[in-house]
Amino acid sequence: MPRLSNDDVRSLAKELGVKFIRLQFTDIFGVLKNVSITVEQLDKALAGELMFDGSSIEGFVRIEESDMYLRPDPSTFVVFPWKPRDGAVARLICDVYTADGEPFIGDPRYVLRRAVQEAAAMGYTMNVGPEAEFFLFHVDDDGRPTTITHDRAGYFDLTPVDLGENARRDMVLTLEQMGFEIEASHHEVAPGQHEIDFKYSDALDIADKVVTFKFVVRTIAQRHGLHATFMPKPIFGIAGSGMHLNQSLMKNGTNCFYDPDAPMQLSQEALCYIGGLMRHIPAITAITNPTVNSYKRLVSGYEAPVYVAWSARNRSPLIRVPAKRGQSTRIELRSPDPSCNPYLALAVCLRAGLDGIKNRIMPPPPCDRNIYEMTAAEREELGIGSLPADLDQAMRALEQDEVVRDALGPHVYERFMAAKRIEWDRYRIQVHPWEIEEYLSKF
Repeated sequence: MPRLSNDDVRSLAKELGVKFIRLQFTDIFGVLKNVSITVEQLDKALAGELMFDGSSIEGFVRIEESDMYLRPDPSTFVVFPWKPRDGAVARLICDVYTADGEPFIGDPRYVLRRAVQEAAAMGYTMNVGPEAEFFLFHVDDDGRPTTITHDRAGYFDLTPVDLGENARRDMVLTLEQMGFEIEASHHEVAPGQHEIDFKYSDALDIADKVVTFKFVVRTIAQRHGLHATFMPKPIFGIAGSGMHLNQSLMKNGTNCFYDPDAPMQLSQEALCYIGGLMRHIPAITAITNPTVNSYKRLVSGYEAPVYVAWSARNRSPLIRVPAKRGQSTRIELRSPDPSCNPYLALAVCLRAGLDGIKNRIMPPPPCDRNIYEMTAAEREELGIGSLPADLDQAMRALEQDEVVRDALGPHVYERFMAAKRIEWDRYRIQVHPWEIEEYLSKF
């Protein structure tokens, strides 16, 4: 990400004919919000003088504490390529501040900044490469999304089978115009399912890019008459959408996870980082898989991880170590899904990994067998546990995990848990179509 100053933003806005600027931020669930201003208000915005009502944002503050300020990060300035050049529209991602001029502890971007600062105090920089999957569906005559797929293609299939290729190509071109370096774009396993991968970067830049990526994908899909969804499991019986997170730590420009003389060429720091993730993964799952629907994806048989193990050889465990070594050495956490708030997800992963390093939490031996084919007794003998089976179990794990709770901070933790308990209870008391079909005529 190029480092821009406020003066750079002013110059670019003038040079590119920008008329409107969207000041963007997310609520605690990762839903993108924005306030639109004209370019005449840009100086005021860059000075952090624009106020908004924080009590109207999910998980922020009470009505009696509602005055909050947006402070744009100038390095996030970008023009939307799909808008007209005359009266162009740009955006700036913002940090949220209180009326007292302090960073707002409920701002997800601040939560990640705290984790990044802890890593920096230990000499580390976190790099992340996400792999976000999504579905493209038709809309009905009224423009409402359906779950009718536009194709019958499979993994790596091509036109004419992959009818979403035109939309995906436009997504790639748009993302590149917005500063993304796209590494791969392809059809995924399920009909209507796609993946676009972009180059790794530091944690804060990647979290900004993930929220931008989701916004762009949905916008371009709409322009093709399609609906893009990052819902983890929209259709029963086929694979759901994940967002694998490839993670590494750098120190003085060197990848700390690589040790050419160690077994598997993985350093002690890499192993302890894995150990930290594995120890805290039940609580992490509440953040990386934050919806009721997330747990419909985390089941055996659809390539999503279910069991808490790691390997450098196969893809069935929770954590995989890809084959490349040297500066490319990394670990891949395979459980997260794209419904998560990327700022919170990266914050809890980083804090768990750092806890592993600080406390020398070594992981168990790697499991190089296909865990899906093991019996329950075989898994128990090897000490292989399971991820939480539903949102309720994940929340209970989060309640007990001081490291992950501290990573979130008390404000985000309490607001997140309160909202998710309501979500779980609403789901729990509903009568679902499956129950009607299963029981109505039987009893």
